[in-house]
Amino acid sequence: MKSISLLLLFALVLPIRAANPITDNYPKNPNIDAIDYVFRISLSDTSDEIQCEETVEIRYLAAGETTLRLDLVKASKKLDQKGMMVSKVISEGKLLDFTHDDAILAIQLPEPSKTNQYSSYTISYKGVPATGLKIGDNKYGDRTFFSDNWPNKGRNWLATIDHPYDKATCEFIVSAPTKYQVVSNGLKIEETDLGNGQRLTHWKQSVPIATWLYVLGVAEFAVQYVDEFEGKSIESWVYPQNREAGFYDFAIPTKRVLEFYSDWVGPFSYEKLANIQSNSVSGGMEAASAILYSENSVVGDRNERWRNVVIHEIAHQWFGNAVTEYDWDDVWLSEGFATYFTLLFIEHEYGHDEFLQGLAKSKEMVDDFYAKNPEYRIVHDNLSDMSQVTSRQTYQKGSWILHMLRGVVGTDVFWKGIQAYYKKYKDLNATTADFQKEMEKASGLNLEYFFQQWLYKPGTLKYQGNWTYDDKNRKVTLRLDQVQHDGSFFRMPLEIGIYGTDGKHRLIEKVQVDKKSNSFTFTLDFIPEQIVLDPNSWVLMEADFVKKQ
Repeated sequence: MKSISLLLLFALVLPIRAANPITDNYPKNPNIDAIDYVFRISLSDTSDEIQCEETVEIRYLAAGETTLRLDLVKASKKLDQKGMMVSKVISEGKLLDFTHDDAILAIQLPEPSKTNQYSSYTISYKGVPATGLKIGDNKYGDRTFFSDNWPNKGRNWLATIDHPYDKATCEFIVSAPTKYQVVSNGLKIEETDLGNGQRLTHWKQSVPIATWLYVLGVAEFAVQYVDEFEGKSIESWVYPQNREAGFYDFAIPTKRVLEFYSDWVGPFSYEKLANIQSNSVSGGMEAASAILYSENSVVGDRNERWRNVVIHEIAHQWFGNAVTEYDWDDVWLSEGFATYFTLLFIEHEYGHDEFLQGLAKSKEMVDDFYAKNPEYRIVHDNLSDMSQVTSRQTYQKGSWILHMLRGVVGTDVFWKGIQAYYKKYKDLNATTADFQKEMEKASGLNLEYFFQQWLYKPGTLKYQGNWTYDDKNRKVTLRLDQVQHDGSFFRMPLEIGIYGTDGKHRLIEKVQVDKKSNSFTFTLDFIPEQIVLDPNSWVLMEADFVKKQ
């Protein structure tokens, strides 16, 4: 999503159930629900200043609210006067009082809210975005306007509840010079030349999404309507200079990926799927229905590196977009899922060997990160520094955790749980605890130990052991110890592969390794030559395991 993608791709909501309660620094207000945003934005070639008239519809879920807080960065000296300046707020024809300090726009309500009250507010503001909307030349020297909202930069140009817990529909009604084309979330419902050198373009996103998934691209584009998926358009938007290469690169495997996730996870939520070349991201950004890719992604050779980024960003349309983490502490529900489901599509489309290669490369990254950050845990504890919202572990270790969970519950049950989770939380928000509950329902197992040891605690799993064979009694005995020195302890099922000297006999036994020191004995009807731990690569571990001399 973001620049990290290229490095890593070869690369009513329940509280999180954890040993210690997790609180959130962001001031959520569950009594206030944004239903819809309409952004009327004017762009110009003579200035980087944007003008916006925004209407937001709010539903108050409880009585007594006196203030509506929205996130919007104010122009200031420390930002070189970049940021937004609000001129007025109107509701039901009346001017409302407001304060605008730093990044908080606080609107004073004319009277306390009532339960289930719907109210609409129109906010007028303008300014030069400090970030969040990149205005400048692309690699060909052509002026462009591209959003870059992730994770919390949308507030630099859009007044919203800028946090993943609040999802709303949106509309972008953009006035820009006629040489530009405009792309955004959802469906284009109007395009009109205004007769003054300006064109109005209106996009409407009818499915609620988190605000960091709102997208805007304004540039000179070559546009191809590649295909349809379930009656929904598949599109490529690239620079005119890259027309041939871009149309070639993005033509595949988009439809096959959409088909796979729709068949195996659940229905695709959105009205279209557009792949868009941009200069605002260095990897990919999975905005709902309109994915942004680095302008350097278009090379015209359909290489594996960018192919995998496309698969990853489309996987996000299910995980991160349709099912969105309630809090940034649970970002692995986006990144770990998208990373693993990328591998699942690769296995489906390109074979098991490529899948295993992907797991192996992920493991290398996990091990490297752990060596430098041994205290890191996947589910963050009250994350306050948004620069730390993702890491290799949220991507790579998160994907391995899903793979290990599949190994624990079985492949059929894994898919059953995934489908139930997606169906329940589609177009809503979820927590790690919600996911755990659905997997427990599907499997009939108590998975608390699994989620605690892999997600809520740091650490790594290291085995050391040996095996001996008693020829007289035809028994093989394994000694297996957990030898990690970071204080962690793991309870894991582990497959043992036992191979005979004749090359024909092969036995796979599954054991439960639930102590620091473990011993297992098996009776054989053949002479063992080799014993391999985890022969099918289900466990994220290091092992020093040999035949005892």
